[in-house]
Amino acid sequence: MATPEFVLELRRHIGHAPIPLVGVTAVVLRGDQVLLGRRSDTGALTPITGIVDPGEEPADAARREALEEAGVRISVDRLVWVHQMPRTTHVNGDQVDYLDLVFRCTWISGDPYPADGEMTEVGWYPFDDLAAVSDRHVERIRTAAAGTAETRFEGGAAPA
Repeated sequence: MATPEFVLELRRHIGHAPIPLVGVTAVVLRGDQVLLGRRSDTGALTPITGIVDPGEEPADAARREALEEAGVRISVDRLVWVHQMPRTTHVNGDQVDYLDLVFRCTWISGDPYPADGEMTEVGWYPFDDLAAVSDRHVERIRTAAAGTAETRFEGGAAPA
């Protein structure tokens, strides 16, 4: 599903005005490879991404999106990065302020394929061959693959 029903319902009331949404990025790892898909709307090569549904736990959203978009089962290992993305204006004029939660995930089973039409192709890519991936997604992948225990947070005031 490209746009969740709850977002379409909101848009019927507010048009293209900015709305805040929580998004997830599932960086799915298998050995020295990462799962990437080519988005059908932009052609960009990205990790698995999606919007958290109302009442849904973010880690559950990451698992759901991996199954819906790529047909794979994953474990969500940990939260690696929390950051507010710059305002996005979609091609139809809708404006969104995404709070992105990046998860380090591990592949469990399933051969990846473009399961729901959001991706035109899905597959495993080695970490040393990410030239076709945007810098912002490479940063997500590298942060997840680094294996550090701390979650990365952006901004915020310094402690007093």
